[in-house]
Amino acid sequence: MEINYNIKDIDAVASRILETLTSKIILLDGDMGAGKTTLIKALVVALGSNDIVSSPTFSIVNEYKLENDSIYHFDLYRIEDETEALNFGFEDYLYSNNWLLIEWPEKIQNLLDDNVNVITITANKDTSRSLKLSQKLVLTQ
Repeated sequence: MEINYNIKDIDAVASRILETLTSKIILLDGDMGAGKTTLIKALVVALGSNDIVSSPTFSIVNEYKLENDSIYHFDLYRIEDETEALNFGFEDYLYSNNWLLIEWPEKIQNLLDDNVNVITITANKDTSRSLKLSQKLVLTQ
């Protein structure tokens, strides 16, 4: 699925993404400033959380509550490698059956199986965004 959108359409885009997912693990790929965290905010709301969403750049992971579930939002930009992710217990999250929204997933690529959804976001020159949703792990490092 491919979508071009503007920020005013982000809630509708998030709802459409959730209707298409095949996994509760969502990898967000895109350059710094592409809109990954902005999309995550909309996804968290669309999933039904009332929590305030912020980038976990320094904490690495934020938790948002749902009625019968949790969402874990990872920003792996600051970790060096998969060993660092394992040291903070990433595998526990991976096998928790909770929602995982992961920014900078290329840092842990070898820890993930193929049961993931990948959202690639590209910022366009006109301030719109292009989004591609796939079920295949193809990330650049």
